[in-house]
Amino acid sequence: MEWGTLVATLGGAVIAIAGTVLADRLRTRQEADQGLGARRRELYTEFITAAGTAHTELRRLAQERAAGAGAAGVEEASRTALSTAGIYEVRERLYLDATAPVAGAGQAMFEKLRALRAVVGAGAPLDSAAFHEAYHPYLEAVWSYRAVVREELEGHPLTPEDFGWGSWDGRERCGRCRQGAGRATVGG
Repeated sequence: MEWGTLVATLGGAVIAIAGTVLADRLRTRQEADQGLGARRRELYTEFITAAGTAHTELRRLAQERAAGAGAAGVEEASRTALSTAGIYEVRERLYLDATAPVAGAGQAMFEKLRALRAVVGAGAPLDSAAFHEAYHPYLEAVWSYRAVVREELEGHPLTPEDFGWGSWDGRERCGRCRQGAGRATVGG
């Protein structure tokens, strides 16, 4: 057997094995990336859903106040709305698995939700200026979170103009805010 043939055969075997190992590593990496993407999509949806559940309960509490229900227990009920929705647990997972832009937008939304909770817990009814001063920044933060998530997952961010709106905060669509636009207590 000639040395040239042996070297060529061994060289071909090394190249074939290296190619197989590289292809396997690339496939494994791609599968891991796809798994992370699916996990993030689920987490991002879970976070916005938990925030929405808490928000719905806060609005219900504020509506009860607007209907003249007593203030007894509204502070505790507003706190319970956030914990029952599971927002605290999902937020912690968001910090672990989300990208920095999504985690930042999620934290901003969470802070605005807590500000809304404080206003509702203090007894502000749904139609009050105090409620709207906390509600509209929260609504803007929700839409900002959605836009950041959409840009990350789809590569195409949402804008208010996509919906025919001038801004995310919803004031232009809010009857209370449009009606009181001239009043200094409502703001904008």
